[in-house]
Amino acid sequence: MSPLNGTGREGVTVRTVLSVPELQQTQLAVLSGEDRLDAPVRWVHIAETEDVASLLEGGEFLLSSGPAFRLNVGRTRAFLLRLEAAGAAAFAVEIVTDDDVPDASSLEVLRAASAGLQIPVIALTKRVRFARITQTAHRLLIAEHLEWIERTREVHEVFTELSVSGADEAKIVERTSDLLNTSVVLEDAAHRILSFELRDATEDDLFDDWPLHSGRAVAVGMKQNRWGRLAAPFADPADRYAAEVLERAGQAITLVRMATQHQRDLLLDATDRFLGELSTHTQMTDQVAAQRSQRYGMSRSETYAAVALHTADVSDAAGVDLSDYQLEERRIRSELITAGRSLGLSALTGTWRYGTVVALVGFPTDAVDAPLAELSRTLEANLNWPITIGVGPTRSSVLAAGRDLETAVETARIAAGMSVRKRPFYRFADLRLNGLIAGLADDARMRVFAESELAPLLGTGGDASLVPDHAALDFLQTYVLAAGNKTAVAAQLGISRPVVYERARRLEKRLGVSLEDAESRAALLMALLWWRSQR
Repeated sequence: MSPLNGTGREGVTVRTVLSVPELQQTQLAVLSGEDRLDAPVRWVHIAETEDVASLLEGGEFLLSSGPAFRLNVGRTRAFLLRLEAAGAAAFAVEIVTDDDVPDASSLEVLRAASAGLQIPVIALTKRVRFARITQTAHRLLIAEHLEWIERTREVHEVFTELSVSGADEAKIVERTSDLLNTSVVLEDAAHRILSFELRDATEDDLFDDWPLHSGRAVAVGMKQNRWGRLAAPFADPADRYAAEVLERAGQAITLVRMATQHQRDLLLDATDRFLGELSTHTQMTDQVAAQRSQRYGMSRSETYAAVALHTADVSDAAGVDLSDYQLEERRIRSELITAGRSLGLSALTGTWRYGTVVALVGFPTDAVDAPLAELSRTLEANLNWPITIGVGPTRSSVLAAGRDLETAVETARIAAGMSVRKRPFYRFADLRLNGLIAGLADDARMRVFAESELAPLLGTGGDASLVPDHAALDFLQTYVLAAGNKTAVAAQLGISRPVVYERARRLEKRLGVSLEDAESRAALLMALLWWRSQR
């Protein structure tokens, strides 16, 4: 392309000014900076002194006929370097003698002085009327400015209307993509895609190697709580219009999120109260419970179950700020609803106690194990820490499932304290003996029983201040779990059967009980499980 053809996408550029009729009628030579002819021009000035560089603010196209700029290579180059440092868009100078003919010697001086510079330096080899050039360029700049004002006004009206009409984030993303005619993506702080709109691209083009770091992007959310980013990955980073549209769209999304957050807060408070009433209100009927659950957004389902989510890392962390925890708790509830929805489940969530979120979950069929397992995996991946899920029995009504919430909470709490957790979720029946012992952990009678059974191995009279005989306790646990099978004990511990016989005999003597007796082994196992849980 000839350096005089076309204009830059940013409106009036160096190339635009060089294309005005007054300059088209002369012969000119671009001596440097030809790759910067599409740089935007902010204003056009006539410069006849070397002091002009100190008055520039950047983006100026300078015109000159002064001989001082074409007599000495060193002096001219120093002047041009000052213009370049000040951010001037271009410098054009007449190289004409008093007889109105091209000045070859001055052209060579200017060519040498501009060699290797980035700023476009243009030699005009015919006398021109600078006033006409500035008038034409200024009309273009003013027209560009008025056009920009009109475009930004239209953008403002579009997003104001979207905000007033209550458009959601997806609608705003779609309209942003329409305005820019390019793909637009809304993501959260963890770069998870919340909404997107494709234009001239496939999902593979857009999301391979996500997040992209090119294109235009703006943060969304209040300054003190940025929760996401709105991006146009394929937009030109230098596109001023794209920046304006994305900025306005980000503001609209922030306002929408603030408004919907208030509604969500009210809904969360309402479902909190409702779930609390379900577990304690004995006068509520099935019909009333079903109607109220639907009013809060729960779909009519085939099967219902109470679910409790215990977040040990949150609830057990020392020094956790209450306000920080409440924000985290809301995120957990939001993740639970979103994950459930993706699996075709309907859920109402609530808070039960510090570190525990509860939910009433509706299932489309009576097959609940597979979706519950997938729900557990999704939540653990999205929350980035281990969770324990307790589940009540499956029920045919909202009311019946709601009354199982306490059971689900206790199941989750006990399962979280068990030494071995292998299941994606637990029902109370899954806890078995470990669950029973965990449930009785604080019962004084259980403590007395366990310490009495193990007293000789824990210390005189069960004194906890003395060092327990861990080797004997470990052998005893292996022995009772193997139901006294000495061959199995020997294989598990890597010792001979005679050694097992001898150790068992010494233990019987210390404990004063027979390890061949099934009831004794059962009592010792319960005592051992309690002692391990206390550790």
